[in-house]
Amino acid sequence: MTRLSIGLPVYNGADYLRPALDAVLGQTYEDFELVISSNASTDATDDICREYAARDPRIRFYRQERNIGAAPNHDYVFRQSRTELFKWASGDDLWGRDLVARCVELLDQHPDVVLAHTYTAAIDGEDRVIQALPYPLHTDADAAPERLRSMLFDGDLPGAIQADDFYGVMRADVLRKVKPHGSFYHADQVFMAEIALHGRFLQVPEWLYFRRHHDGRALQANPTISSWSRNLDPRRANKLVHPPARLVAEYVLGYFAAVRRAPLTTAERKECNRHIRGWLASRVTRRLPGRSGPPPIEDFGAVDALSVRAVVAGQEGS
Repeated sequence: MTRLSIGLPVYNGADYLRPALDAVLGQTYEDFELVISSNASTDATDDICREYAARDPRIRFYRQERNIGAAPNHDYVFRQSRTELFKWASGDDLWGRDLVARCVELLDQHPDVVLAHTYTAAIDGEDRVIQALPYPLHTDADAAPERLRSMLFDGDLPGAIQADDFYGVMRADVLRKVKPHGSFYHADQVFMAEIALHGRFLQVPEWLYFRRHHDGRALQANPTISSWSRNLDPRRANKLVHPPARLVAEYVLGYFAAVRRAPLTTAERKECNRHIRGWLASRVTRRLPGRSGPPPIEDFGAVDALSVRAVVAGQEGS
């Protein structure tokens, strides 16, 4: 039985979709299915997906007839899976050919670990490696309150990238226990925090995930609280019903709700809530900001002698 489902939600991703699919389908770990959902794309995305699905039986392709939003589309590809493991994919990014194999090995070696991910580097539109992206979070800590504390506070360090773990290989039974990805400000951070309350994350010390930075990427194209939430779910478009203040409140309250749902002891729950209150106090003193997008690439550390061509499937002849 297939162990892993890979879910790729995509909207108008034709520019970078072919190399992304080549990187996924060229993994040395081959025991997976790839579920693709086009969110009512209007470019060549659907044609590309159908072309790949016709020649690789591991692909299941779906098309949404209307734009349901990025968050529901992510949830859609997960709900189509029935496997032990799950991983989301982006139509922009590239994977080293051993990424899945290394992550699955790590999960098999550590039954208490709920997510495995790898080192991440940024690439440009021409597949050139630009910089290393740090991961300063202590999500490998044994104690759930410490994992949450780190996700709340350490993600605010200069140059920190908190969402890189989102594209790790996860235990699907844990994903089925947590609340689906929301459509409010920083919903991704709350979502990952709830997963971390169920168990540790471990990182493979190899550069195998390549995050593409370009102007059309969702984060760059939706820099405000309202626009980002609208991208996650078009039903958030009405600012009278969903003002920025409400979207921020959902972000804060989402952490408390995640703690209530998590399988924690009374003492752990109290400690987690104390960390949230401390984090909130620190944010209020410097005011919760609007979504300003990622830090400049120049703020990250350099990667020397790292070649996408050397590690990513489909790049050998480029």
